[in-house]
Amino acid sequence: MSRIGKNPITIPEGVTVEHRDGLVTVKGKLGELKQQVQDIDVKIEDNVITFERTSDKSDQKAKHGLYRALVNNMIEGVSNGFTKSLELVGVGYRASNQGNKLDLAVGYSHNIILDLAPEVKVETISEKGKNPVVKLTSHDKQLVGQVAAKIRSMRKPEPYKGKGIKFVGEQLRRKAGKSA
Repeated sequence: MSRIGKNPITIPEGVTVEHRDGLVTVKGKLGELKQQVQDIDVKIEDNVITFERTSDKSDQKAKHGLYRALVNNMIEGVSNGFTKSLELVGVGYRASNQGNKLDLAVGYSHNIILDLAPEVKVETISEKGKNPVVKLTSHDKQLVGQVAAKIRSMRKPEPYKGKGIKFVGEQLRRKAGKSA
């Protein structure tokens, strides 16, 4: 049995969870999320959600822990939210935003302008003497991760000088330059 899948989820105060026709809907103070659940039985009793599979097929074993983790992330997202921070390392690298438009200057001839999803809130922090930071916040963990990965792909950190867009706290594998 899946170790993650057999763990029950307790529903916190202010969050409602509904399961109807294979669709799990989670509502909270930060928003509403929906997830389709197939081949797994979802039981909601006394503010506790349990996931049970109907057979021991490998397909259902894989989905057992997956759906439990997805629903748990949905519950945590609508109650607390998720945040990802990206750091721009490099001379002349800048970031600014107007609403949900992110403007990045990362060494190309033109600035990169990204229109972000309305569910994602963006904040840019620029302090003198420190690298600019782009902070993404949303109730959807998958969406925040996807947007952060898209921004990081605009200029991935390179291994020699460490220039590029990296996650805050990310350890880069550095290489030595050519020896004379």
